[in-house]
Amino acid sequence: MTEKTNSSEPQTHPAVSVMGPGDGEMIVLGTTRMRVLEDGSHTGHRLAIAESVLAPHTQGPPQHRHGLHDEGFYVLSGTVRFTVGDEDHDAATGTLVMVAPGTPHTFANLTDQPAVLLSTFTPDLYVQYFRDLQEVLAGGRPLTPQANIDAMGRYATEPATDLD
Repeated sequence: MTEKTNSSEPQTHPAVSVMGPGDGEMIVLGTTRMRVLEDGSHTGHRLAIAESVLAPHTQGPPQHRHGLHDEGFYVLSGTVRFTVGDEDHDAATGTLVMVAPGTPHTFANLTDQPAVLLSTFTPDLYVQYFRDLQEVLAGGRPLTPQANIDAMGRYATEPATDLD
């Protein structure tokens, strides 16, 4: 009896991705700096991860809903106010906030200290949204509410206008 062995196809990406402290794509959106640690290219687009630094007194995006992806936020330092619907949650260092598709949410740093978040996007769909916003600013255009809404719409996301 002969055993048949399956040979694996050559991988187009390394099996392990290592991102050092100074590595990663930097996206700057006003007072927020985002470092993309994994854009989905090493995870089959199942997962993206970013580290964001929110300057003191930074307002986040308008409350919105994602139609196709979960979003996670782990507070590495500082305190971040998460608004989910009409409820506020002050998340201190060490807090994890998970947002399921369809859940209205936003966040802000209302304190006098910077806050640092580690964010996950499953799948990786939403990383390109941040790149699009940076492109608007790089093109010398203001980041208006309409520009933000237009970018959201390309990534199965919409403002939670029923909460205004």
